Amino acid sequence: MARGLPSAASLARFCKKLNRLKPLEESTMDTSLRRCLSTLDLTLLGVGGMVGSGLYVLTGTVAKEMAGPAVLVSFAVAAVASLLAALCYAEFGARVPRTGSAYLYTYVSMGELWAFLIGWNVLLEYLIGGAAVARAWSGYLDAIFSHQIRNFTETHLGIWDVPLLARYPDFLAAGILLLASTFVSFGARVSSWVNHTFSAISLVVIVFIIILGFVLARPHNWSQEEGGFAPFGFSGIMAGTATCFYAFVGFDVIATSSEEAQNPRRAVPLAIAISLSLAASAYILVSTVLTLMVPWHSLDPDSALADAFFRRGYSWAGVIVAVGSICAMNTVLLSNLFSLPRIVYAMAADGLFFQVFARIHPRTQVPMVGIVVFGVLMALLALLLDLEALVQFLSIGTLLAYTFVATSIIVLRFQKASPPSSPSPPSPGPLSKEHNSFSDQLQLVSTGLASATEPGQLRPAFRRYLGFLDRCGPGAAVTWAVGILVASAITLGCVVVFGDSVLSLPGWAYILLILVSGSMFLLSLLVLAAYQQQHQQDTFRIPLVPLIPALSILLNVCLMLKLSYLTWLRFCIWLLVGLTVYFGYGIGHSKENLREPLGLTTTRYVVFPSGSLEGTVQAVQPTGQALGTEPDCMERPASP
Repeated sequence: MARGLPSAASLARFCKKLNRLKPLEESTMDTSLRRCLSTLDLTLLGVGGMVGSGLYVLTGTVAKEMAGPAVLVSFAVAAVASLLAALCYAEFGARVPRTGSAYLYTYVSMGELWAFLIGWNVLLEYLIGGAAVARAWSGYLDAIFSHQIRNFTETHLGIWDVPLLARYPDFLAAGILLLASTFVSFGARVSSWVNHTFSAISLVVIVFIIILGFVLARPHNWSQEEGGFAPFGFSGIMAGTATCFYAFVGFDVIATSSEEAQNPRRAVPLAIAISLSLAASAYILVSTVLTLMVPWHSLDPDSALADAFFRRGYSWAGVIVAVGSICAMNTVLLSNLFSLPRIVYAMAADGLFFQVFARIHPRTQVPMVGIVVFGVLMALLALLLDLEALVQFLSIGTLLAYTFVATSIIVLRFQKASPPSSPSPPSPGPLSKEHNSFSDQLQLVSTGLASATEPGQLRPAFRRYLGFLDRCGPGAAVTWAVGILVASAITLGCVVVFGDSVLSLPGWAYILLILVSGSMFLLSLLVLAAYQQQHQQDTFRIPLVPLIPALSILLNVCLMLKLSYLTWLRFCIWLLVGLTVYFGYGIGHSKENLREPLGLTTTRYVVFPSGSLEGTVQAVQPTGQALGTEPDCMERPASP
């Protein structure tokens, strides 16, 4: 081997490091955070995170520039795609009641590098989400005062004509973020009560908008004379849907807060379902009344709802709408500032991010350093950057996180369940006895337990037809099926999105690619359905797995492909920065490094009968340990 080149063994160890999993601790409720949030608290956090600038700003922007009155269809499709992702978050939030959200879910199922990249993108999601809402909040307040704040700033500081930067520095947006960070630093209970107040006002205003809006509705505004219901066609509806995802990213705050929930196994799935239903209903109904009140092409993108009431002669209603929008955007700001430091805390606690962010304030029991640092950073983004560029950048990170969480659900369903913290003998007899090493994670598994009912095994009903799949190594068929599922979803999405426009395919080639990629997608689903999944009755489980996660993956991929190439370019640059942080700091400081030299890596001993009760013991050892070596504490079955 050439000098200086790494050996095959060192490369294998390096790749293992990148794909090592965090142990799945489903039963633990111990935490340094305070468990004080009820189901109502989580629901209002979710509603507050979703119903904000998406309702008061994006509704007008998407209707005027992308979809027309069909904006309600864009919101409906985005809500369905978000529901598929929300179900995945709900199962993980109930099974793993820890902070970390998509980062943690990827870590326990797909590996460390993927988890870090998802966590890195979630950081970007919350940073941009908070900054975008703060600028929308500032714009609405400025509109109430006839743009006097903007005029004053432009007069004294001038106008910036730089790509990605705002026309002028928004000191008002930066100020409200710093104020919201102060409230969040007081603790989860204080943040929750402030959120309750603003959410109640916002919901009352939304009901008012819907009722008065239907009273003032003019069906003529959807007629062909005004451009029709879908003036931009199907492409416009899908482009609007990709942007409308910004409206539903807030349900993630519920999963992020699961470590502070009093009863996360019940509260997290229930809160996600209720909050997403309320938010979807609000967006669809409000976008309907907005485009019925005034023609879609005459909407003011900055303050569409308030301006619509002003133009219909109900100026007093416009003031109420503006006040409601301020309250709604406050809840979104609180939601983002509540979630972001907790994601950073989870990554820092695992050693993948700087340890200073893992510190918890002893009195308020919140990650104070993360709140201060990222609150200031979010304020700087709101001060300098443009809202439209921010929203496009936000969608790609959110969709990627949804895709990985959906994939993680499929992977986790076919993994063997982790041993309980206080195991009891599963069945009588010496061969089914469980013994522990230094990490209390070594397990004896008899051949009776390694039956077809074990996760990842081919179901007995399918062995007659798919028995050849058993010739593959353990888990190999499932791994290949998941990989083909994702690859075929990407191929199918590319054909659907780019087949007519960018690729300019002839009709026969377009249909052929649709059939081939669609068939591979369905075939991988059928293979996965033939394997046994985990059975757990005490927590929420998504029905129809792997179908629902697979549909979520396909829809998320299609929506990501609708985003502009500049968004993808900026996203790749952000990923490169994240990889620099991971390889420069995270991989060397990961807490999983401590498991390997101390022998804490899980070792599974399997006893195979050999005609006597003693049997033959085989061991699957951690890296660096000789296969078949037994620890000193290993107990052998007694001889007859």
